[in-house]
Amino acid sequence: MDQVHLMNVFVAVGEEESFAAAARRLDLSPAAITRAVSALEEQLGVKLLLRTTRNVRMTEAGRRYMDDSRNILASIAEANEAAAGVNSAPKGNLSVTASVLFGKSFIMPCIVHFLERYPEVEVSAYFLDRVVNLVDEGIDVAVRIGHLPDSSLKALRVGQVRRVLCAAPEYLAKNGVPQHPADLLRHTIIAASGISPRVEWKFGAVDDPTMVRMKPRLMVTSNDSAIDAAVGGLGICRLLSYQIAGELQDGRLKIILAEYEEAPWPVHVLHRESKFGSSKVRNFIDLLAAHLRAHPHLNTPATVPSGEIIN
Repeated sequence: MDQVHLMNVFVAVGEEESFAAAARRLDLSPAAITRAVSALEEQLGVKLLLRTTRNVRMTEAGRRYMDDSRNILASIAEANEAAAGVNSAPKGNLSVTASVLFGKSFIMPCIVHFLERYPEVEVSAYFLDRVVNLVDEGIDVAVRIGHLPDSSLKALRVGQVRRVLCAAPEYLAKNGVPQHPADLLRHTIIAASGISPRVEWKFGAVDDPTMVRMKPRLMVTSNDSAIDAAVGGLGICRLLSYQIAGELQDGRLKIILAEYEEAPWPVHVLHRESKFGSSKVRNFIDLLAAHLRAHPHLNTPATVPSGEIIN
């Protein structure tokens, strides 16, 4: 059988975890699905799937082959797209991910602009406060804040943000302004996205940090809730500068202990390695990078090169 067909069938079975569901997805008979998987396993000389009466599970070899198959099928699709000249007119589905507040504030306006410009494109946006694996979850583009681990992904630097301490003017007038990180032990602390009853905040240079361990008065699981509490005058919170740009601008929050801040965190646009490059991905990244680099709340240095690649 055709190798590409066998890979398509195997990926469908692995993703659906069911021969019957894969048959419906590919509009094939269950018998054809079974024959294709058996032929692939015979060709490779290795067991890829473990079948029971209840479900289908992948072996370790099957999981590795699944990842390789997805990459190969994506490259084939992009090669076909390039050869057919589709790159001149972006079309198809584009998947994008970012954190919740960043996605709402910065990515959504770009998505709307992109959809208005290219009527044959659909976008799936996943704004989540967790790290999304682009390969495993099939995401085309991601925006990440912070230093990146080594990977095969391409990363384009588009700016930077600060990690800041802030409080409402009313709280500071009533409780005083901390002059040193150690002073925070005498203040009411609001912590966002924590799972421990204690938090440890790091200040200063990487080679000579100051660590302060505190027990927050309020622990919340979302940054917007922490912002609301800080604006309400409850206490001091630590957030990224872009998250409170509006509150700083209208005076509802003030930054404190700025001289003890860590070095700024970089902002990158990530996308999966591709030999050909999809038109929809390339055009969206161009639009997004230009928007983010021009945004004043990202403190983007003028010297950021337009094509920096970090592997």
